[in-house]
Amino acid sequence: MKYTYTPKGVCSRQIDLEIEGDIIKNVTFTGGCNGNTKGISKLVEGQNIDDIIQRLEGTTCGMRNTSCPDQLATALKNAKKSL
Repeated sequence: MKYTYTPKGVCSRQIDLEIEGDIIKNVTFTGGCNGNTKGISKLVEGQNIDDIIQRLEGTTCGMRNTSCPDQLATALKNAKKSL
């Protein structure tokens, strides 16, 4: 399944997910800190959706109450509802 999410409160403008069953196959961020978002993508690919949500949810960035990893967790939760 492919899923696109528009993040809120962060520099990235879009998160594209590819999920097979409950495994994350591909994550692509548009915008944001290029190296960090590429690193996050590589770390989560091949991982279980629930494990990644648990690890990333609530991560903040500076004075913001969210971050790109937190928004990825939100995107995964929303995508999971569509499965």
